[in-house]
Amino acid sequence: MSDKSYNIRLEHEIEHGKKLTSEGAEAIWNWSSPAGKIRAERRARYFVSVGKITLTDKVLEIGCGTGLFTKKVKELTRANIIATDLSPDLLDIAKNEVHGVNFLLADAMHLPFVDNEFDVVFGSSILHHLDFIPALTEILRVLKPGGRMVFAEPNMLNPQIFVQKNIPFIKKWLGDSPDETAIIRWKFARLMKRIGFIDISIFTYDFLHPSTPNIFLSLVNKIGKLVEKIPLLREISGSVIIFGRKP
Repeated sequence: MSDKSYNIRLEHEIEHGKKLTSEGAEAIWNWSSPAGKIRAERRARYFVSVGKITLTDKVLEIGCGTGLFTKKVKELTRANIIATDLSPDLLDIAKNEVHGVNFLLADAMHLPFVDNEFDVVFGSSILHHLDFIPALTEILRVLKPGGRMVFAEPNMLNPQIFVQKNIPFIKKWLGDSPDETAIIRWKFARLMKRIGFIDISIFTYDFLHPSTPNIFLSLVNKIGKLVEKIPLLREISGSVIIFGRKP
C-alpha cells in the first residue's frame, strides 16, 4: 500500500469515528437494541473462551471504539488491558465509560509497542477496516511466543453483508467507511498462515439480526443456533470468529 493510499485510509477512518460519535456509535453498530445486547454478550464470551483470556494475561484490544467490548472483557476476566483506537472522539467516550483500562490513541497498522509484549490481541469488527497484511503482521509482532489473537468480524458470505460491502451507494447509505470490507474465512485463514500464525481456526456464527423484535427474540435465537450447526447453511451466518497463535 502506497503512503498516499495509507494516509487516505487513515483519514477515512478518522472521519468515520467522528460520524459514529455524532450519530451514536452503538446504535449505528446495532449493539443497543435488545437483540444487539444479546449478540454483544455472546461475542464477548467468545473473546474470552476462544482467546483463553485469563486474569494473568496482558491483553491488547485494537479498534476499541466506545469501549463496549473492553468493558465486557474486563468484567469477565479482570485482565490487564490496553485498548487502542484511531479515533480520538471514540476514545473520549471509552475513557468515560470504562475504568481500570489504559486507553491509547494508536494506528493498528503501526502499533506503538515493542515485539513480544502481549499474551492476547483481540478486537470486534476492526480488521475489516484495515489493510489485512500490515495489520496481521503487527499483531503477530506484538504477541509473545505462544500468544493468541481472537477477533469477531462480518462474514462476506452473508447475503446482507455481501450487498452492503460491495454495492457503493448501499455501503454509503448504511454508514460504512469507504475502505471497509468483510471476511471470507478460508481466504483469511490462508493469509494468516502465510504471515506466520499457527493453530488457525475461523468459524461462522450468528443468525440473530439486531432488529429482531422482542417478542421473537427467544425463538429466533434458538433457531439461529440450530442453523449454525448445519453445514453449508452456517456458512452464511452474519459473523466469523478468528483465532490464531504465534509460534
